[in-house]
This record gives sequence, C-alpha cells and structure tokens, in this order.
Amino acid sequence: MIEFQDLSKAFGPKQVLQGLSLEIPDGETVVIIGYSGTGKSVALKHIVGLLHPDAGDVIVDGQAVSTLDRDGLTQLRQGIGYVFQFAALFDSMTVAENLALGLKRRRLEDDEIEERINEALALVDLSGTGDRLPAELSGGMRKRVGIARAIALRPRYILYDEPTTGLDPVTSAVIDRLMVRTREHLGVTGVVVTHDMRSAYTVGDRIAMLYEGRIRQVGTVAQIQETEDPVVRQFIEGRPE
Repeated sequence: MIEFQDLSKAFGPKQVLQGLSLEIPDGETVVIIGYSGTGKSVALKHIVGLLHPDAGDVIVDGQAVSTLDRDGLTQLRQGIGYVFQFAALFDSMTVAENLALGLKRRRLEDDEIEERINEALALVDLSGTGDRLPAELSGGMRKRVGIARAIALRPRYILYDEPTTGLDPVTSAVIDRLMVRTREHLGVTGVVVTHDMRSAYTVGDRIAMLYEGRIRQVGTVAQIQETEDPVVRQFIEGRPE
C-alpha cells in the first residue's frame, strides 16, 4: 500500500502541497487529476524519495520514505517502476540498452536481462524494436518503451506521470489499453497523474482530484462523473479554473 499522510511541500514562497492525504491499496490503480501546477508530479516524486517533504510523509509498505537512508531508498525503488512524462530515454542507446540499464544495476545474468527485455517489449507490442534508437520511434512508441522499461523491473508499483500528454487521441487510447493490460497481467498497483479525463475514466479504479494542495474529492469513476462538487465538475467538463 502507498499512503500519503498530510504531505506538505513548498518551493520558496509557493506552497504546492498542503496536507495531501490519500490511500492507494494494493492492486488498485488510482488516478490523480488536477490543473497544471497543482502538484501532481510533485506528489509522485515523494513516493520514490526524489523530493523530501516539509511536513507529513509517504508510507510505502509500512515504511516512511523520508526516513530511509540511501540503501533503504535503493531497495524501495527496486519495487517501483516510474514512467516519465516524456519517456526520458537515452538517445545514444538502443531500446534494448535503455531497458537493460535498470536490470544491470540489479546484477542479473545476461540471459535473464534479455528474457525480461523481450517479455516487456512483447507486452507493449514492440517486439523486434530492441535494436532501434529512440529517434527512430514515434512519440507513442517512445512512451511504450518507457512503460516496457518499467515492466522489465517486475515492480510492485508503477507510477505514470502524464502518460498521454502530447499524443493524438488514437495513440492515447493505445497507451491506456497498455496500462490496463499491465495491471491485469502483472497485478501491479498503479498511480497515474493526468489532466486527461478520457484516460482517467479508462484506467482508473478510483480518481482523486488534487486542488489547492489537498485532495478535493476521491471516488470511483462513476462517483466522479456524477459529482456535484462545483470545482471537480468544472475540471472534468474542461472549463478553465
């Protein structure tokens, strides 16, 4: 389980998170929605210890992330796959080499690394692309490589940072299906941050809206679609803040 407990974070005078609390049970995909700049990605980075909270904490499997030392953080991160907003692939490396980086850090045998790479690429429908460079791939394919890289680690959790940003509707739908397939095939717990409501309705078991540094409302897809909260209603209908 991942649990945000009264998490607060400021950058200079700008208070981004102000007591964020949210539980994400094992096996569930929770989508965090909200306007740009509301701290969705900031919340994700606290899960893996890339940011340190000003107050509160994130609890992962009973461990307070902010209290972990370097070895503890390394162990924590081994169970978490992170799909970055723009894939964050190394342009000078092939697709297979990008996927192999995290696996080599775990000192796996070459045969197992190759097996995991092939399995992960097959799951995102990119078999046979291991020798290609990121520059040779479309934006949607690079996103899928990013998902494959996370899958190859065989994590308990996968964090998705704006996975459909910059993609056309057809490609976005492909990414959504892959996220659902990953949950069904691997049983991973997912945390997705997005402002794309079509995607949120497709991949989420529950949806939580982050507003003014806190969770404004959390509920099932149906509960969010039927909400009477004026702030949530305004966001899901695509009206500006």
